[in-house]
Amino acid sequence: MSEFDVAAVKEIMRASAGAGDGGELDGDIADVEFTDLGYDSLAVLELCNQVERRYGITLPDDAMAEMPTPARAAEYINLLIEKARI
Repeated sequence: MSEFDVAAVKEIMRASAGAGDGGELDGDIADVEFTDLGYDSLAVLELCNQVERRYGITLPDDAMAEMPTPARAAEYINLLIEKARI
């Protein structure tokens, strides 16, 4: 089981954007690009910041390019969490 999943991405994005401020995160959005969901690069950067704080890992400068969708973000973040354990 993955430690970080799409539900975790949704939770962070909702909390970061504030009520009524972000994009649409309901339904099957795993493979929909963040920009198509109404989130810009600043919102994804905030996702990165929250992940770093919560999981004690450092995301590389090019992390945002690796995370165009919630599913890819969860996959990428899980890889980094796993590497940090080694």
